[in-house]
Amino acid sequence: MKMTKIATLGALAVSIAGLSACNNMMPQKDAAMKAPMHSQSMAKMNVVQLAQSNPDFSILVEAVQAAELGSMLSDPNAHYTVFAPTNEAFMEALTETGMSKAQLFANKPLLTKILGYHVISGDMAMYAKDVKPGNVMTASNDTLMVTSQGMLMDEMGRTATILKTDMAATNGVVHVIDKVLLPK
Repeated sequence: MKMTKIATLGALAVSIAGLSACNNMMPQKDAAMKAPMHSQSMAKMNVVQLAQSNPDFSILVEAVQAAELGSMLSDPNAHYTVFAPTNEAFMEALTETGMSKAQLFANKPLLTKILGYHVISGDMAMYAKDVKPGNVMTASNDTLMVTSQGMLMDEMGRTATILKTDMAATNGVVHVIDKVLLPK
């Protein structure tokens, strides 16, 4: 049982897969990247579908696809908290690191670690009312700090503002943030 939990946590450490393709939901790599529109309400979508339905997450969805993290966050029995950076946040991070999108996406270990740093898995999803000051362990096994001002501070000392909270999904919750979080 313990090995199963460790294996699950290991898989989560390399996933933010809810923000990626699930089965046949994503276009092929060379297809135009457009977020599909869903007729169902967000509360009836899992975190994968929720991310795909929001055009502000298209780079995040693309990153998860590049990391080949397919279906992990579509698990209907999971309870994920996803801090989802906007496209603008990704562009800022690329400028800050001096990397092109192609370079980042080609570095699968780095991309996987960064994506896992945006996911928390637990017994329950963390809604805004549950996000308290202190340290939180992410799926990448790195520490993320919630400041007393309600901001997120990564291990590099950079802060991200939570722009929108409590986007409920069937298997968790998504919070929109304005910066890509970077572990050491």
